[in-house]
Amino acid sequence: MESLNWSTISVALVVVFIISRFLHFRNGLKAVSHLAGPRVPFALLSLPGVALPPSRWNPGFFYVWNLRHHFYKTWGSENVAFVPWLTGGPTLVTTNLEVTRQVTLGAHKSSWEKSDDTNRALMMFGSNILTADGEQWRKHRRIVGPAFSKDLYQLVWQDVCHIYDEMTEAEGWSQKDTFEVPAVQSFTFKLALLVIGNCGFGFNFEWSEPPNADGTMSIQEALKYVTEWAKLVFLPEWIINLPIPLFKRYQTAHAMLTQFMRAQIAERRQLIRGGTPVRKDIFTTMVQANEDEETKLKLDDEELIGNVFLMLFAGHETTANSVAATLGLLALHEDIQDEVHEEIMSVIGHRDSALSDFTKLEKVVSAFYEAIRMFPPGFVLVRQASEDTVLYLPNPVGQEGTTSLPIQKGTKVIIDMIGIQYNPRYFDEPEKFKPQRWYGVSKDSESASSFGVGPRACLGRKFATLESVCWLTSLLRDWKVTPTLRAGETKKAWQDRVIDANMVLTLGVKDAPLTFTRREARE
Repeated sequence: MESLNWSTISVALVVVFIISRFLHFRNGLKAVSHLAGPRVPFALLSLPGVALPPSRWNPGFFYVWNLRHHFYKTWGSENVAFVPWLTGGPTLVTTNLEVTRQVTLGAHKSSWEKSDDTNRALMMFGSNILTADGEQWRKHRRIVGPAFSKDLYQLVWQDVCHIYDEMTEAEGWSQKDTFEVPAVQSFTFKLALLVIGNCGFGFNFEWSEPPNADGTMSIQEALKYVTEWAKLVFLPEWIINLPIPLFKRYQTAHAMLTQFMRAQIAERRQLIRGGTPVRKDIFTTMVQANEDEETKLKLDDEELIGNVFLMLFAGHETTANSVAATLGLLALHEDIQDEVHEEIMSVIGHRDSALSDFTKLEKVVSAFYEAIRMFPPGFVLVRQASEDTVLYLPNPVGQEGTTSLPIQKGTKVIIDMIGIQYNPRYFDEPEKFKPQRWYGVSKDSESASSFGVGPRACLGRKFATLESVCWLTSLLRDWKVTPTLRAGETKKAWQDRVIDANMVLTLGVKDAPLTFTRREARE
């Protein structure tokens, strides 16, 4: 009798579980108005959904890259809904720019908000312009915006020219006619760190930074360590507190930077209040703007530090990845690289470049824009419906009008930035490297949607573009870059191995081994 009771209870529990999952699945379908898309066991952004290997029933989060050429064609739509039948809520994924604009307009009251779980890495020092919404976003924008000025851009160009000369001397390039670099990212990451350190913080970082005499971590090392290991913030706190050398070093760097930046704010605030002339770096300009603000829109020290860290993170990893991708793609397409070199020589020849040359370097800018189209650093954006709302989905190409899609409160929408860049609605032959698609396009055009669209588009767009174009101009004037092939390897095999996604917090290419050959013999 007891055995029968247990059997009955077990069957009843299974039935209840099946019914609960059925109701869960039905509610998920209703939340996205039964929009077509994968019906999966786990939510797209859940731990099992991301961690388990890709399969028919679990595309995995990295499908946005791995299936970019055919996933949306298979479903016949730019908008698909992942509805889980086991755990988690439904997620709508879009590759349409009009839908993107509807869910990312954050300057005013909106039915869409950000969720803290998708912004943890960007909030390690405090709230900032990227993680804030609504009125909070306006407050951050008022203080951060003035930092991106003509004075800053002049500083960026001058600093990059200096860094390039310093690099070639320190690395011994000036004495070589050819050499190999196992991973060009080792140089692009250092470049980006120095530029953001000098122009973002007003430091005087040098390419060959000597270690501290007492053996302690330098500020440059701390900045490098925190940005390179930002992904650790996704781990539970108890894991970070384990006595593991990597974690301990990360905590040391984090604490050092926090203390240092608080002291820097106090020091710069004192200089500004005393009327002392200060440099026009981002950090100082933000403190100045905050001091001039007398309303409730003033930021506290934690928010100032949060924005400075955001500039550091965004200006370091994303730019470094983008420049590396540009060089890798130009190494593969020597004919395009030669055209870029010819333009550089016609514009600057052998003299030092200047900010005024930027508008004449169209082919350099276009190669950079095309690289970040193919490898958009910020490859997804996530929003969540704060109330029941409606999305208006543009009809397929060739059909006018839109189709309304009711969305329930709490439903997540992922903007697939990779999907947008490979969407034939916006780019013909999107799988091909075609810098000429950017010829004649305004440098501020929203066609370059890798930087985002609308009022929430990347504030550092011009900063990153100037930094990258200046360095590429100097480098490609002096050096021809080609793939470093393994024994018996073809360029196609190199392309398959290297020009592939490295997806962590941002998107870049795999480590790119390149050979540098001097364009003209040394005198």
